Amino acid sequence: MTSTTPTASALSTTATASTASTTSVASVASWDDLVAAALLGTERRTPPVAPRPGQDAPSALLDAAALSTVRRRAGLRPAPARPGPGGAPEDPRPALPTAARSRLALLLADRSAPGRGGPRSAPDLAELLPQWLALANHHGYRVPDALLPALLDAARARTDLRPEALTLGGPRALWLARLNPDWKFALRGAAGRAPTPLPEPSDVAAAPDDEQRLWEEGLFAERVSLLASARHRDPAAGLALLSGTWSTERAEDRLMFLDSLRDDLSPSDEPFLEQALSDRSRNVRATAAELLSALPGSALAARMAERSRGCVALTTDEPTAGERIAVRPPDECDSGMQRDGIVAKPPSGRGKRSWWLGQLVEATPLDRWSEWFGGRTPAEIVALPVTDGWQADLHAAWCRAAVRQRSAEWCRALLGTPAVAPVTAGEAAPAAWRDPAKLLSALPARERAEWVAEFIASHGLSDAFRLLGVCTVPWAEPLGRAVVDALDIARDAGSYPWSFSGVMGLAERCLDPSQADRLEVLTAIPDETEGAAPGAGGYWAEAFQRLVGTLRLRAAMQAELAPA
Repeated sequence: MTSTTPTASALSTTATASTASTTSVASVASWDDLVAAALLGTERRTPPVAPRPGQDAPSALLDAAALSTVRRRAGLRPAPARPGPGGAPEDPRPALPTAARSRLALLLADRSAPGRGGPRSAPDLAELLPQWLALANHHGYRVPDALLPALLDAARARTDLRPEALTLGGPRALWLARLNPDWKFALRGAAGRAPTPLPEPSDVAAAPDDEQRLWEEGLFAERVSLLASARHRDPAAGLALLSGTWSTERAEDRLMFLDSLRDDLSPSDEPFLEQALSDRSRNVRATAAELLSALPGSALAARMAERSRGCVALTTDEPTAGERIAVRPPDECDSGMQRDGIVAKPPSGRGKRSWWLGQLVEATPLDRWSEWFGGRTPAEIVALPVTDGWQADLHAAWCRAAVRQRSAEWCRALLGTPAVAPVTAGEAAPAAWRDPAKLLSALPARERAEWVAEFIASHGLSDAFRLLGVCTVPWAEPLGRAVVDALDIARDAGSYPWSFSGVMGLAERCLDPSQADRLEVLTAIPDETEGAAPGAGGYWAEAFQRLVGTLRLRAAMQAELAPA
């Protein structure tokens, strides 16, 4: 197309003059023909209009398009004005301090920047945004109205931000999300968490009719928030609210509502969960079975225990070898087992009988094993040999049961000592059935940090990434010291820091900010030793400079958000 060829956007311009002949031809030419000629160019397609004397084809096309545009617009009926949205709801939470407001604007602006830019030693502001949001919610602040659109854009782009972002946004975030389809994710909540502050018990109790109306007519996020509040206040009343509409809910909503019962689960929920075992959705049935197995006194737990007792028993058939655990997995998965949540079809590469056995043992109350095995402690039971190569399957199921039932005693027994603990369940090690990261999650925070610190001291950082991820932030002193010491050892070894970038990123977010001054000495470029990778010292210095800078920035963020 030449410079004289009109563009498609030029079709909407209004011509100031036109001849009768052009008007006549334009009235015949269709709008689609005019657009096609404009897009392809008058040199490639003859326009469906005849130019008047002295006029070139592009100008004639523009005149015809202008006339056609005016005619099209003149034929439109005026539409009635839609009512404007109602006023935004009030948010009684305190406003952010001035410095914290400026910090949030900076973090949101950095998130939308096209590239990270800046020196490698500069902190990554995008990685600090989740921590800032969590800290602001901890203090109970609300987001400034002017920053709500940017906050919703950030939550739209990063699902990991949504729970905290919607909590900080509060009711005004939901109000604004109704006006923009790009933010519709906010109307369905975030992974089952309530995105708005839960109503006060006095407010709900004072207006039960309003509560029922909100439950029946509210948005999904509002209903999740209401259910969580009602369950926390009165578990039975919350369950009654859910039971009233259960049969009419969509399968995915039933699943999320059912999952929200975990936090305040009690034996009074058992009849409802037993009914959910017959739900038409397989995922709902599986979740109901999982929740029932977490109630040691439930009928489902008793049924699972009876089945497990027929499969696993203590035997003394070989007096010279001492007592052992004999395992005989089930021969079939009958309809009763399937109703109780046992999945009949195993994953690829897994035997059917071992698959069924693992699910039975996983759903059995752990205190039954001590009862059946002569009052032995979990550590003594785990130490018993298992016949016929079933130890890995049995112990793996006990691990899952310990995590599900939150038994710290069983988790300690299955973890063993940090010096000999395997790292992942996929290793070809004698105790490869362990998953330390999940078992650690059931231990108190301090004990968790101490165990991981000892693990790092024995095994280094290469296999510690998942374990560090389950430790409470900020890391306790023994764990923070162990991580820094291991990084210092890796630097002295002369390797590049890139293989430790994941751990270094965790350290930036999880180390106690008060450690910044102590780490200052590591920011200097060390002398290059023989055998070290070329330039590795400089890269390590940059990595530690970034770590120290990030810790100081986190300290500043905490100070800015602290209530006056």
